[in-house]
Amino acid sequence: MNPWPPLAYDDWKDTCATLHLWTQVVGKVRLARMPWINHSWHVTFYVTARGWTTLPMPNGDHSIQFDFDFIDHRLLIQTDSGDSRAIALEPKSVCDFYDEVMARLGEIGPAVEIHTMPCEIADAVPFDEDQTHASYDPEAANRYWRALLQADRVFKQFRARFVGKCSPVHLFWGGFDLAVTRFSGRTAPEHPGGVPHLPDWVAREAYSHEVSSCGFWPGNEMLPYPAFYSYAYPEPEGFKDAPLSPDAAFYHADLHEFILPYDAMREATNPDETLLSFLQSTYEAAADRANWDRAALERPVT
Repeated sequence: MNPWPPLAYDDWKDTCATLHLWTQVVGKVRLARMPWINHSWHVTFYVTARGWTTLPMPNGDHSIQFDFDFIDHRLLIQTDSGDSRAIALEPKSVCDFYDEVMARLGEIGPAVEIHTMPCEIADAVPFDEDQTHASYDPEAANRYWRALLQADRVFKQFRARFVGKCSPVHLFWGGFDLAVTRFSGRTAPEHPGGVPHLPDWVAREAYSHEVSSCGFWPGNEMLPYPAFYSYAYPEPEGFKDAPLSPDAAFYHADLHEFILPYDAMREATNPDETLLSFLQSTYEAAADRANWDRAALERPVT
């Protein structure tokens, strides 16, 4: 049985949009509770055997943790004192979900205030006003989580090949993408900013140094299918024309990223090796053309 589940964007795009915004509600709580870490690594989530988690976060003198569970379909809120609350993941508006999260947090204490405008989403409305996004298909959410679980596993294999500065494999709730980023060690030109509902200084700090970054997202209106991506910042000359593996991979001129459609990977004879070849070839496209010190930064593949 293929461990990579089918994941057609059109079949679950309404659930995807709602789940993305629910995740942002919890992400904003994480943003309010965590001390700042470079490149916004303090706000990310991590894939688990049941969904994704914030990991423990400061909550006054104690700790609190949120876990999305896509087997029992609930959001679990737990504290180190043994107190816990659960919120059902079922069809409900973003506004109602936001109200439930804030109410449960108020019960556990201390209360937290968050900025209610979603990040990185054009034409967004505040969480506490959004009655439009209210879809939840549990089977579709489970499939997306299982796809993330497989991607997380392969990304960790790829990450292990690099001994330079590298991010964890983590889920960014802004773009709703699983990502891992390698750094050359050199500073980068100032990022232009311009990301919807994201302060320019955040983008500039995130891209303060040269990167080769790869990830997985479920799709959106510009790219209406799930895909793996890889990009370089700054993009070196000749990057877009570099040789790629597998043949299904291509450079997307509007996104300025290499793309490997999820279905092309999933239907390959060896999906894991197909994905690893995409990650490696696109990293080499960035590192070779930007003259990274690969001998010092890489670990031999065994």
